[in-house]
Amino acid sequence: MKSNPPPPPANPRFALPAIAALLFAAGLLASFLHSPAAVAVSLRWLALGIFVPFAVRRRSLLLWTFFAMLAGAELGVDAPQFASQTHFLADIFLRLIRMIVAPLIFGGIVTGIAGHNHLGGVGRVALKSILFFEIVTTAGLILGAIAINLSQAGVGVSLPTTVQAGIQATAPASHASGWQDALLNIFPENIALAVAQNQILQVAIFALLFGTALASMPEPKRAPMVNVLQSLTEAMFRLTRIIMFIAPLAAGAALAYTVGSMGLLTLLPLVKLVATYYVALAAFVFIVLVPLLLIARIPLGRFIAAIAEPAAIGFATTTSEAALPLAMERMEEFGVPRWIVSFVIPTGYSFNMTGSSLYLSMAAIFAAQAAGIHLTLGEQIVMLATLLLTSKGVAGVPRAVLVILLATAGSLHIPATAVMMILGVDTLMDMGRTAMNVIGNCMASAVVARWEGELKPATIPT
Repeated sequence: MKSNPPPPPANPRFALPAIAALLFAAGLLASFLHSPAAVAVSLRWLALGIFVPFAVRRRSLLLWTFFAMLAGAELGVDAPQFASQTHFLADIFLRLIRMIVAPLIFGGIVTGIAGHNHLGGVGRVALKSILFFEIVTTAGLILGAIAINLSQAGVGVSLPTTVQAGIQATAPASHASGWQDALLNIFPENIALAVAQNQILQVAIFALLFGTALASMPEPKRAPMVNVLQSLTEAMFRLTRIIMFIAPLAAGAALAYTVGSMGLLTLLPLVKLVATYYVALAAFVFIVLVPLLLIARIPLGRFIAAIAEPAAIGFATTTSEAALPLAMERMEEFGVPRWIVSFVIPTGYSFNMTGSSLYLSMAAIFAAQAAGIHLTLGEQIVMLATLLLTSKGVAGVPRAVLVILLATAGSLHIPATAVMMILGVDTLMDMGRTAMNVIGNCMASAVVARWEGELKPATIPT
């Protein structure tokens, strides 16, 4: 009788991360069991140190970003004063990203229209993009309202008697703007000013008009400009790869600053709101996004591989802009034509607030619950319609979500104090909504490309 062959040995590649995970878990458990602080901290930092050789060998941007986020959070807990001084690293990364966004979008749109004769498809792509954005944004608003009504996270939360002066100083004036102003703000008055103010949609509109004008010119006059812009776009993508080397460092610094400056104990009263939000985000992915991907016949595995790194960078830095160049590059590698990527993803900055829409309805109803105000079903429907309209065209405004919340709260007689108290956990929730905004924009480009019959098979590089 033949004996059974011995089982294959465990894969040694995963021995280090397994040991690191066990040590990190032991460090967390030691903290909960009130063991000596030095023991718990030493276990966690030892785990992070053991994980470094594994991460170095893999050379994965996603893996390094994840590691940097863990190290940054640990630094924020153990050395909050030092961690609160590290945000300049994230600011440097963001400045480098802003440096390349405008030429990347401009070159991609113009060369797509003028260099590949896609002038006739621009109008269709614009309409389909806006239609997609409206569908997912409305679904997000409704799901957010359902989630907060089920959890009742705001019930029993006591409002502070006063609002800190520092918070009030950061709050913008909450004035409602009409649809005419929102439409007017889409069109640039001065392209240099639009670039300086980081008005991404205005840059895209200028590129669209410039590309249309260039496409109408004779080939001999058009070709030199198209060749220059094609070289410019390729150079910007190469520069993106260089800048992304410091993305993990920026992600770790951003998270260290967040944890170190806020502290974890101050967030306990609003933990239920944060938990409700992330459960709702997960439900949104499985109820809305996954079915849309399946309907559009987008391969899920490849799509997840394409968006993983941009979403992680957006999550850690809480800035969609930081993930924009990498998202464009990854979606082009996924098979979406450059001219569609360069138009749809920047347009999503104003029209697609996938993660923010879910947050808006949830935060508004939470504020009403905390203030002891009962909103009827009719009032909630009116609130959702108001949020749907006022959320358009303000994505480039600093603290745009706060502007919308304060304006909506005022129309429903919800005290501003109830809205301002959410700022205590806003950064934690902003991580999730930024990542979801990045995912929604990438998904829109893939769905629209499939809708146009332009999605090409491609292989995501490892």
